[in-house]
Amino acid sequence: MNAEPQAGVVMAGKESGLILDAQGRPRCFWQPSMPDYHDHEWGRPVGDDRRLYEKICLEGFQAGMAWITILRKREAFREAFDDFDVERVARYTDADVERLMGNAGIVRNRAKILSAINNARRARELADETGSLAGWLWRHEPAAHDRPAAVDRGYWDNNPTSAASVELSRALKRRGWTFVGPTTIHAFMQAVGMVNEHMSGCVCHGEVEAARAGFRRPR
Repeated sequence: MNAEPQAGVVMAGKESGLILDAQGRPRCFWQPSMPDYHDHEWGRPVGDDRRLYEKICLEGFQAGMAWITILRKREAFREAFDDFDVERVARYTDADVERLMGNAGIVRNRAKILSAINNARRARELADETGSLAGWLWRHEPAAHDRPAAVDRGYWDNNPTSAASVELSRALKRRGWTFVGPTTIHAFMQAVGMVNEHMSGCVCHGEVEAARAGFRRPR
């Protein structure tokens, strides 16, 4: 994610990855481009099967694009994909593929559309086998000792993947999932709170830590 400071925002230090907002509070450098998403959603733990499936799909659609593009289209994606209801998407036919290819509100990439349908089927299989998609995914949350002591701009720029995202990517691919490479899965893990990668010092970093501490991991 790339962002330039907006009016009223000054840099707190390039190396820290922080900016100061108009009230002087530190936030991640990319916050001005997606303030609501940064402040209220990104990094907050998600334990719902549907929303986790949605997030994997949208991260797959994002591949090669800016996340803000997908975020702006998210409501259109939800409408087009039956709010990412796994059972419904898993039953999509060739007619649905053509319907989606004709929808100008989403990313009309046939391979990514087919991937979303395939992954719904794989998600259904996984939930049938293990009890829940969420429970299986959260078992891949990295242990605290495998996480960096601090998250700064250097860490952010030099770690587009992690050992945990490589492992989860491989596990998903073994089960037939597609568009789930290590970079995509790292972004997914960041977004759904499996890791906290708000910059150290960002006002949201502590909030996310508290949310993670109080989050009951799904089974």
